[in-house]
Amino acid sequence: MVKASRETRSKFLKVKCPDCENEQLVFEKATSVVECTVCGRILAEPTGGKAALKADIVATFE
Repeated sequence: MVKASRETRSKFLKVKCPDCENEQLVFEKATSVVECTVCGRILAEPTGGKAALKADIVATFE
């Protein structure tokens, strides 16, 4: 039996809040609403697949 290596398809994203410019990590496929820890603005909303981002992506981490 051949053991297939499984690549990670999901990523963590470093996003910047458009209101207060706070940066925080968000999972690309978030299953709950992600709010900014400083001002409370919604940064990501779940869609059943990849989250709908409402913030600017600064960096991507695999």
